[in-house]
Amino acid sequence: MTTTAPAIPAAAVITTDPVQPGRMRRLVRGRPDDAAWVRPSVLALLGGTAVLYIWGLGASGWANSFYSAAVQAGTTSWKAFFFGSSDGANFITVDKPPASLWVMELSARIFGVNAWSILVPQALEGVATVAVLYATVRRWFTPAAGLIAGAVLALTPVAVLMFRFNNPDAMLALLLTIAAYAVTRALEAGSTRWLVLAGSLVGFGFLAKMMQAFLVVPAFALVYLLAAPTPLRRRIWQLLLAGVAMFVAAAWWVVAVELIPAADRPYIGGSQHNSVLELIFGYNGFGRLTGNETGSVTGGGGGFVGAGGGSQWGATGLTRLFGADMGTQISWLIPAALVAMLGALWLSRREARTSKLRAATVLWGATLLCIGLTISLSKGIIHPYYTVALAPAIGALVGIGGTALWHRRESLVARGFLSGAVAVTAWWAYVLLGRATFESWLRPLVVAVGIVAALAIWIGKRGHRSIGIAAATAALVTMLAAPAAYAIDTASTPHTGSIPSAGPMSSGGRGFGGAGGPGGGAGFGGGATGGQRTGTPPAGTNFTPPTGTGQFGGQGGTGARAGGGGGMGGAGGLLGSSMPTAALTTALKTNASSYTWVAAAIGSNTASGYQLASGKPVMAIGGFNGSDPSPTFAEFKKLVSEKKIHYFIGGDGIGAANGGSNASSQISSWVASHFTATTVGGVTLYDLTAAPSTTATTTAATTSTTN
Repeated sequence: MTTTAPAIPAAAVITTDPVQPGRMRRLVRGRPDDAAWVRPSVLALLGGTAVLYIWGLGASGWANSFYSAAVQAGTTSWKAFFFGSSDGANFITVDKPPASLWVMELSARIFGVNAWSILVPQALEGVATVAVLYATVRRWFTPAAGLIAGAVLALTPVAVLMFRFNNPDAMLALLLTIAAYAVTRALEAGSTRWLVLAGSLVGFGFLAKMMQAFLVVPAFALVYLLAAPTPLRRRIWQLLLAGVAMFVAAAWWVVAVELIPAADRPYIGGSQHNSVLELIFGYNGFGRLTGNETGSVTGGGGGFVGAGGGSQWGATGLTRLFGADMGTQISWLIPAALVAMLGALWLSRREARTSKLRAATVLWGATLLCIGLTISLSKGIIHPYYTVALAPAIGALVGIGGTALWHRRESLVARGFLSGAVAVTAWWAYVLLGRATFESWLRPLVVAVGIVAALAIWIGKRGHRSIGIAAATAALVTMLAAPAAYAIDTASTPHTGSIPSAGPMSSGGRGFGGAGGPGGGAGFGGGATGGQRTGTPPAGTNFTPPTGTGQFGGQGGTGARAGGGGGMGGAGGLLGSSMPTAALTTALKTNASSYTWVAAAIGSNTASGYQLASGKPVMAIGGFNGSDPSPTFAEFKKLVSEKKIHYFIGGDGIGAANGGSNASSQISSWVASHFTATTVGGVTLYDLTAAPSTTATTTAATTSTTN
C-alpha cells in the first residue's frame, strides 16, 4: 500500500522543512526524511573543519603567550583558575574575565601544559560553532542551506585564525552561536525556557570578553518582539526574564570578585583602581567605543590618526570592515550576505508576522549590522580579529537567503538578487586578492567563474536542471574559492603574538607589528628572528614609543605571523612574548622555591615567556601595558626587602600611557640605580636578593645631588 504525502504550500517550502516541533535529533544521524547525501556531507563538513583547525597546531607554540601564561598559572593554583591570574602567585589578572581560560586550563591540567593542550580546545570550539550553525539553519531550512552556512563560517579566514589561537574570541563566537540557536527554538512556540537559555548564554559570553557579548542583544530582542507566536505582552515579559538571566549569568563572577577583599585576591589587570567594574565600563567597555581608555597605548584617545579619521587602530567609518586592516579577514562574503538578506526580506514581504524566513533573516541580519557597525565606528582598541564574531551571521545569511532565492528562481527578481550576489562577490574577491602577492592565477579564475555563474543564474529557470546544476556549482566556487585559499594559507602558517592576522601579507595595513601586524602592513616592532627590536611608528602619527629595547617586539620565529618582532633571547615586549635561552631559564629555576616570584618584568607579555619557560611565577609589573599601578613603587620596594622576588628583568615599560601609572618606570630606574646588572642569554638581569651595588648607589646619589 502506498500513501501520498500531503502537499506543502510554496511559502512553507521557502521557510522550513516539515519537522516536529520540540524534537532534536543527533546531528550525525540527521533526519529520517533527509536524502542519502546529507549525513555524509555534514560529516565531511565537520571532519574537514576539524582537519583545517587542528592540523599543525603545534607550530604556533604558545600562540598568544599572554593567555598561555595564565593557563599555566591556572594549572598550579585554583585561585589563579578562578580569577584568571597571570601567575600562580596571584599577583595580577589578565585584562579579561576568565571563562575562555577555564576550558584551556582544564585541558592543560589533564594533558599537561603544552601548545596542543591549549590550542586543541580552541579548535574544537570552532568545530562546535560550525556544527551549531548548521543545526540552527537546518532546523528551519534545507540541508543545503545549513551546509552552505557552515562552510562559509569554516572557511572565513579570521575564523580559521581565531579557532587555531588562544584568544577569548573562539569561546565568545561559540557561545553567541549557541545563543542564536536557543533564540531560534524560542521563536518556534514562544518558549520562555529557550529564551532564558539564550540570555544565560549571552551572559556567560560576557565572562569570555565582557561587553562585546552584548552586541547581539538588540538583534535577539528585535526578532523575538517581531516574530514570536505569542501575544506582545507575553513577549515583553519573556524578554525581561531573559534579561534577568543574562544579568545573573554575567554578574555572579563580578559580584564575587568585588566582594572579596583586595588583599585576598590578585589585582584586576587593565584597571587603574583594582576594580573589575572599572574594567567592565572603562578599558573593556565604553572606552572601546570612545577611545578614552586610561592606561592603554592609544595616547589619550587620539592615537594614530588614519587618512579617514579614527585612531591608531584604523580609520573609523562605514567602510572599515572593507579596508586594508579588516577586508581580507572577514569581508569576502559581506556583500553577498547583504544582498541575500535583502532578497530574503523581499521574498517574505507578504508572509505572516511569524514567518520563519523573515525571522531568521532579521535574526542574523540584525546581528551582522549590530556587531559590524560597532566595530566600524568604535574609536578605541579594535583589532581585526574581533571580526570573527561576524562570521556565523554572514554564513547564515548566505545559506538562508541564497537557498531561498534559489528555490524561487523562476521569479526574475529572485534571479536578479542571486546573480547580483554572485557578481558582487566575484568583483570583491578580485579586489581583495589584489591586495597581496598571492596565487595570482586565482583572481582571473574567480572573475571568470563568477561571470559564468551570474549569467547562468540570470538566464536559467527552475526547469533547466543542467543549467541549474552548473550555475549552482559555479556560484559556490565563486563564493568560496578565494576565502578558502586564504583560510588554507592561514592554517599553514604559525601565528604568535598579541595581534595575529589571517591570510598572506596585505598592503596598506596599519598598526603594531611589522609583517605580522593587522593586515600585514605598516607597523612597528619588526618581524624577524634574532635580537631585540625597537620600532618606529607610522609617519604622521602622534604616538611616541617608549625608550629601551624589545618593548614592541614579539615572539617572532621564522615564518611566524605575530604582532611584533623579537627573537631568541629577546626580552619580549608589549605585543610579543619573551624568548629566554636555556641559560636564562636555568638561572630562573635556580632556588626557585625560595621565592614567591622568580623574576619581575615590566608588562605581561615580557613576563609570560619567562614564566612559561621556567614553569614558575613571574611578576608582570603594570599588567599588559605596563601602565597599571600594580605594584606601586613602595609596594615593590617592600617585596624586594622581604626577598620575595629573585630577579628583575631589564627593559623600560610604557608607563603613564594615556593617564596610566608610571610606577613601572620608577621601579625600573630604582632597580638600575641600586643593583648590579648582569647579562644572561642576552637579557639584562638584576639580582634583587643581593646587596645593593655601592657603585650604582653612589652614582645615583651623585646624579641626584647634581640635579
